[in-house]
Amino acid sequence: MRVRTRTFVAAGVVVALFAIVGGWGVRQLDGELRLPTAGRSCTVQADGTVKLDADQMANAATIAAIGMQRQMPEQAVVVALATAYQESGLRNLAHGDRDSLGLFQQRPSQGWGTPEQIRDQRYAANRFYKALKKVRGWERMEVTDAAQAVQRSAYPTAYQKWADESQVLARALLGEATGAVACTVGRTPVMRGQAAVAELTRGLTLDWGLPDAGAVAELTDVTVPATDARDGWRYAHWLVSHAPDHGVKRVRFGGLEWSADNGRWAKVSDGRPTEAQVLAEVFADHA
Repeated sequence: MRVRTRTFVAAGVVVALFAIVGGWGVRQLDGELRLPTAGRSCTVQADGTVKLDADQMANAATIAAIGMQRQMPEQAVVVALATAYQESGLRNLAHGDRDSLGLFQQRPSQGWGTPEQIRDQRYAANRFYKALKKVRGWERMEVTDAAQAVQRSAYPTAYQKWADESQVLARALLGEATGAVACTVGRTPVMRGQAAVAELTRGLTLDWGLPDAGAVAELTDVTVPATDARDGWRYAHWLVSHAPDHGVKRVRFGGLEWSADNGRWAKVSDGRPTEAQVLAEVFADHA
């Protein structure tokens, strides 16, 4: 069966998006909010282990990508993740103390933006990094001090307890670990086919600042080189992080493949080349 495929080209990395069949389901909370529920959960392993639910994982991946788009160093991503961990549990909250909202609990009344802007994860992350960059010497500060310089919280030392988890996430999401993000999914895809392709491509464009891929072509397979392994794993881990909410069935890179069927990375066994390429397959509209 032939399927519609869209190629995504930027910075030497092309992500091929094409359709297959499958699905997933429910969520699991993490950290201090963890509940014993089944389905959409993710495990990150990079010199440590962090477990998140699908929403938290997608938010963490977006925070990291925005940091890279802004050319911020890895430590800035660690600070941003630790801040979002403490302020919202890595969730895009519609409520908070007084008028606080979103991932970083930013307040419209304090000039962070409109409620609608703050509830946009990319806007919120950009505003956080912009404010952090203005803090003199933040690079030499402890995580909690750098975060507090931006947030001015009533609990100035609270951010530090998330430093270790944030370092694990940053290492994986910035491409410094191999096959480090693995998400399990349920049985019903959130979206399929061209809707999934369009939303996934939009997310890559917005999070990474990459140009649009252009028109969809009728192809069955696409193989395109990546610039280097680090960039490749950044994209591969982002794709897996967003698999539950973007209809991703399979991701390949560097001789490994993540599959929604089992939620794990494994060596590619069918002989198709996967070195220096990123490949993502989405669920088809019909079986």
